[in-house]
Amino acid sequence: MKKTEAYLFTHFKGTQKTPDDEQVYFAVSKDGYKWHNLNGGRPVLRSTLGEGGVRDPHIMRSHDGKKFFLIATDLYIYGKWGENREGWYRCQREGSRSIMIWESEDLVNWSEQRMVEVAPKDASCAWAPECIYDEQSEDYFVYWSSRCAFDGFAKQRIYSAHTKDFVTFTAPKLYIERDFSVIDTSMIQDGDRYYRLTKNHDEASIFMEAGTAAEGGFTEIEGFSMKGQTGYEGPTIYKMNDGETWCVLLDAFASDRGYQPFITKDIERGDFVPQEGFETPDPFRHGTVMPITAAEYDRLVKHYGIEE
Repeated sequence: MKKTEAYLFTHFKGTQKTPDDEQVYFAVSKDGYKWHNLNGGRPVLRSTLGEGGVRDPHIMRSHDGKKFFLIATDLYIYGKWGENREGWYRCQREGSRSIMIWESEDLVNWSEQRMVEVAPKDASCAWAPECIYDEQSEDYFVYWSSRCAFDGFAKQRIYSAHTKDFVTFTAPKLYIERDFSVIDTSMIQDGDRYYRLTKNHDEASIFMEAGTAAEGGFTEIEGFSMKGQTGYEGPTIYKMNDGETWCVLLDAFASDRGYQPFITKDIERGDFVPQEGFETPDPFRHGTVMPITAAEYDRLVKHYGIEE
């Protein structure tokens, strides 16, 4: 793996007031705090399948480092459901069971969009998909949240599947279930440990767990400094380019402050400290930060153009 010196943020916009808000946007940063739009602040990828809009884009570098995979929720609040209580109620019971997929070898030339059904047959949505390479199964472990008909769509659970190529997926399995709805799981590996953040949807707070495998063996980190603090969703976690610091971004949606950074050098304890100076040119909603090399940064800026 080459040295990473910058960051790419894939996201959608937070207003849901125009046809373009629920598409895929790119932003870059040299320090992980001050972000600049690419492509003139316009979408980089647009959905032409399913509902016609995408949310919650997640990007990852392939295990062999030869390509990138980007997956996203097939959901278009503006164009299909309407941003009101009835619209949100309906899309959680009648929504898409598929996720959207693109892949690229260079971050600027992207494959044709693929739409793949992953959720259980009685599910009503497949939301906020993310993925991680599973060292034990030697493939990609994909997870998302769904409501299902067997309990009257009473709550969200996290389901999962495996894939080697993001074309064919194994049958979905239940991954995380609690007494409350759980959504927005984000996971990262450090050595032989996995760390995952999940939203308690009922109280709008984030909890953190550590485990010995991607699929299981997790226990909650009781000392997680954000535990019980409400008004957050859409966590994303990444290791910063200094090689020592871990950053968690949480979307402070309830206070309309957007993403807020919290850092630590001891991820095992989960003692994250809030940071100042995080700047985005637009409201960024649920996405992913991925460290990139200097050459990848330069290629993105040259191809898409950057807003200073």
